Amino acid sequence: MNSELLIDEAETESAEHTAIRLPFGLLGFEKIKRYVLIPAPEAAPFSWLQMAGDPSLAFLVIAPEEVLPNYFPEISQDDVNYLDLSNPDDAAILNIVTLHPGGQATVNLKGPIVYNRNTLVGKQVVLVNAADYALKYSLPLAT
Repeated sequence: MNSELLIDEAETESAEHTAIRLPFGLLGFEKIKRYVLIPAPEAAPFSWLQMAGDPSLAFLVIAPEEVLPNYFPEISQDDVNYLDLSNPDDAAILNIVTLHPGGQATVNLKGPIVYNRNTLVGKQVVLVNAADYALKYSLPLAT
């Protein structure tokens, strides 16, 4: 992970507009509730979802339309209510990227992170139509 992409706690506090709260955390990281979304211009269209308070820990994420233009996630009504999504434009969606040996990368399309663009509160959800998508959708190798 490139340390130039990471910001420390002081910078996190000064850039609150990029801070995202995940009250339930992420799978395997349930105790971590605050993250900072950091664009990675040199690695566009990817971004880092960094754990606030620990700049050494971050997830590589990507917006689903960059991976699969016909991605139409169905979010449960419970999740829509929890996130207070009044209309579809309120929702921002990120998918976690996993880097594998040999340069291969996959994207989790079944369990995206959805957050409200207005409140910046989010949740990792399991889609109603998760059966339509791969847990490890292969990204093409960079050339």
